[in-house]
Amino acid sequence: MKKLLFIVCIFSVFTALAAKPKNQYIRIKTEYGECIVKLYNETPLHRDNFLKLTKQGYYNGTLFHRVIKDFMIQGGDPDSRNAKPDSLLGEGGPKYTIPAEFRDSLFHKKGVLAAARDTNPEKASSGSQFYLVQGKVFTDEQLNSLEEKRLKFKIPEWQRQVYKTLGGTPHLDRNYTVYGEIISGLEMVDKIAALETDKNNRPKKDVKLDITILRKREAKKLEKQLATL
Repeated sequence: MKKLLFIVCIFSVFTALAAKPKNQYIRIKTEYGECIVKLYNETPLHRDNFLKLTKQGYYNGTLFHRVIKDFMIQGGDPDSRNAKPDSLLGEGGPKYTIPAEFRDSLFHKKGVLAAARDTNPEKASSGSQFYLVQGKVFTDEQLNSLEEKRLKFKIPEWQRQVYKTLGGTPHLDRNYTVYGEIISGLEMVDKIAALETDKNNRPKKDVKLDITILRKREAKKLEKQLATL
C-alpha cells in the first residue's frame, strides 16, 4: 500500500511539472525598463508568428521607431536596426502579412499589444511590426461621439468602463488586430511615450529593444502569482 501511495505521489509531481502554462509570455527590454506581455490564445496566427520571430532574434536591436504620446509606441521594423538618425522608418518587415484576427472581446485598452498594418482592404497585419497602446481616458460623451462618427458600432458597456478608467484607443477597435497585453511593467510604455520625437514621431534618442520568450517554469510561476491577485 505504501509503495502504491509513493508511486501515485511521484506520478502527481511529474504531472504537475509537465503541465504547460495556459499562455505564452514574452519579455520586452529597453533602457527605460521592461514589460511582460501575455500573448492571447484567441489570436493563434499572430501569437505563433510573434513567437517564431522572437525565437529567431528578429527583434533584438531594433527600435521603437514611432512614438506618439497618449496614443502608442511602435516597433518591429527590421530596417530600424542601426538606422541613421534621419532615416524614415516603418516600411520594413518580412515579405508576408497575417490575416486579421478580430475578436470582440479583445480591444484597445491601455497596455495591449497589437499589429501594425498598411491600408490593405483585408486589414491584414504586418508580418513583424507591432505597437503597445498608451492611449488616454475617455468620457461618455467622447465615446458616444466615436461610436457615431467613426466606429459605427456600440462599444459594450464593460469595455466603456475600461476606456473611462484605464484608458486606451477605442477608434482602432475592429481595425487592427489585438493579440496580447502587458501584465507587468506598463510604466515602460509611459516613459517611452513621453520622449521627445522628431517630425516623423521617431524618438530623438534611439530606443533599442530586445524580446525574449519566458521559459515554461517562469511562465508557470507567473501564472500562479497572477491567480492569487
